[in-house]
Amino acid sequence: MDLDLRKLRYFVAVADRLHFGRAADELHIAQPVLSRQIRALEQDLGASLFTRDRHGVALTDAGRQLLADAGPLLASTHAVRRRVSVAARGSRRLMVGFRAGIPVIPAARAFEARHPDVVVDVQRIEWEDQAPMLLDGRIDIGYVRLPIDEAGLHVTPLYTEPRVAVLPAGHRLAGKEEVTEADLAGEPLVWHADPGTQPTRRPHPNAGYLVRGVDETLEHVAAGRGVSFLARSATVFYSHPDVIYVPIPDLAPDQVCLAVASSRTSPVVDDFLTAAQATAEITAECGNYEMWQLGGEAASKHG
Repeated sequence: MDLDLRKLRYFVAVADRLHFGRAADELHIAQPVLSRQIRALEQDLGASLFTRDRHGVALTDAGRQLLADAGPLLASTHAVRRRVSVAARGSRRLMVGFRAGIPVIPAARAFEARHPDVVVDVQRIEWEDQAPMLLDGRIDIGYVRLPIDEAGLHVTPLYTEPRVAVLPAGHRLAGKEEVTEADLAGEPLVWHADPGTQPTRRPHPNAGYLVRGVDETLEHVAAGRGVSFLARSATVFYSHPDVIYVPIPDLAPDQVCLAVASSRTSPVVDDFLTAAQATAEITAECGNYEMWQLGGEAASKHG
């Protein structure tokens, strides 16, 4: 029996809200219709997905498993529609996502030498965008930084690069040539929403600011709300008069990977992956050399 995608979308709507009435309103269908569709899905799967009692609606173990699997599956169907629409327009285009500081040009040039008929577009992505944009087809392939939710993705490591500490210009350690994790112990951290992504072995208190992207991180650090960490090459694209970057050699290095949706089968995407692997060393050297030059100028400016 094939899984009915419409029923699956209905299930996700209820699972996200844990309320049949609100889910029905969101889906623009009557609540009894939604309830019947969910019961039909449970019969199809031979498993109860929700518990319903006077306390409300909750997911069963089977429901939690289905919710975890449903996201990549539904995103894959969106991606198929998107790729079919692009093909119908007759365009040959590859959309490559990249995180700040990762040069795409070396791989793009190597790829275009083999595929002069394919236009390589690029789009910068943030940490929380990495997996969703790959799964729903907004990007075909992406240069990502770990950690990333790998469910539904094929992730290929390319290279690592050092991280730097991001400090307010007036910080007690801003004039140092380098710092250690121990030097920054206890400092509030301006970081992603998920504290599990902190790259340090020593836990840091969360500064309490939800940041999206490097720009917001720098603004909070400049305001003295905490410290942060960036891949060294990422900082080549960002400068701030009230922020200084200091090497932190004992911090775990940043891992750069290339990721593609597992459901994505395309010789064009495979060829770009090959080009990216062949130029990984050049890409790493370009970013790190440029950052080293910029870092030297920044240090002399604030030193």
